[in-house]
Amino acid sequence: MTLRVFFLLMLCAGLPITASAADLPTPKQGPVLRIQGSNTIGAALGPALVEGLMREQGLLKVHSETPDKANELRVVGETAQGRRVMVDIAAHGSSTGFTALKNATADLAASSRPIKDSELLALQSLGDLKSPGAEQVIAIDGLAIILHPQNPLNQLNTEQLAQIFSGEVKTWEELGGSGGAIHLYARDDQSGTYDTFKEVVLSRRGKTLNSAAKRFESSEQLSDAVSLDPQGIGFIGLPYVRQAKAVAIVDGQSQAMPPLNSLIATEDYPLSRRLFFYLPPNAKNPWAEALVAFAQSSNGQAIVAANGFIAQTVQAMAVTPNALMPEGYQALSRHAQRLTVNFRFEEGSATLDNKARQDLTRVLDYLQQNQKTNRQVTLVGFGDAKSDPARADLLSKLRAMAVRRELVKSGVVFREIRGFGAEMPVAANSADEGRIKNRRVEVWVY
Repeated sequence: MTLRVFFLLMLCAGLPITASAADLPTPKQGPVLRIQGSNTIGAALGPALVEGLMREQGLLKVHSETPDKANELRVVGETAQGRRVMVDIAAHGSSTGFTALKNATADLAASSRPIKDSELLALQSLGDLKSPGAEQVIAIDGLAIILHPQNPLNQLNTEQLAQIFSGEVKTWEELGGSGGAIHLYARDDQSGTYDTFKEVVLSRRGKTLNSAAKRFESSEQLSDAVSLDPQGIGFIGLPYVRQAKAVAIVDGQSQAMPPLNSLIATEDYPLSRRLFFYLPPNAKNPWAEALVAFAQSSNGQAIVAANGFIAQTVQAMAVTPNALMPEGYQALSRHAQRLTVNFRFEEGSATLDNKARQDLTRVLDYLQQNQKTNRQVTLVGFGDAKSDPARADLLSKLRAMAVRRELVKSGVVFREIRGFGAEMPVAANSADEGRIKNRRVEVWVY
């Protein structure tokens, strides 16, 4: 999808895009765009997307300049007339991005977690930052649990992770390994990576991070420290595994899942997460709008993949059937391929969430390009466990029908709509986060 086509799609959807690819202003002084927030995004992905947009704009001599302050940089390009065009990026953690929006010191917030209710309330004067045009999922990431390369453990479950990082489990021997005392490594309090880990692993079980953990603002430094410590364990964004060893993760009744691209793309991997740009509706900056559109375009998503994150580009993948799958699902996997996207829903509803709305366009584009719009698509719904299994079955099929209603509008004729209820959970049903992940719709093509 080209940037121009993406702008048209966003306009048709009523999203707040005011700049086109050809009319971005280049003032004589000061940055055209200020981005603050996530280190996960700001360390490499954000600058790469800005450089890509600048080159698409026809700017010359595009490069990055690093000031004296850690985790900050300036991306610079030149117009044909020699005027410098600058974008400033500060990557001190997701929460700092929302603070900067409130203080009017940033035009765009980069976050590796969803905006919190308290932040949404504090920023309401800027418009609804949960609206489809404001909350933009630009990539999928997975939190990898990393060990020293020689550590023999290959998998851990989320309950064990909570016990380890809270300090309840103190030695590797308690986990069936060896090496003595466990050394903990964690991101700092400003980090969206830490927020995600705290929410998904610690807070869900009423635990807090042990004060003995060594804290890092830099993802790269944390990973390198773990890879040099035989007793170390840490959590990190997927592109920053580097020389460390990533283990498979189990959540509840899910199968053990390594941080593979395909499992992260569908958000089935227990520690997968979304990376966001937040664009204030009432404080429009044309460069911010153009960067959001570029990030969602095929060129932008190629940059996402090149930087080690998971692009939202839809692909078909083979699934190997196994005995843990229901027979109907095994039959499906023998004859069809699954697309690398799961449709998920707003909490407590059958309404597609903001990422799902973006994915409708991507899935439709894939089906049309591959001539699969006429009875070659099966939708498969899943849900969380209910006291009445029949109700879980019904709700799972109703979610699939919600996706069907949207794609039928564009002429897709479906082969079959199926619901598997609460079977094949990808997360524990003991908390809202897990139940939301289990409420999903898969797309299969023949």
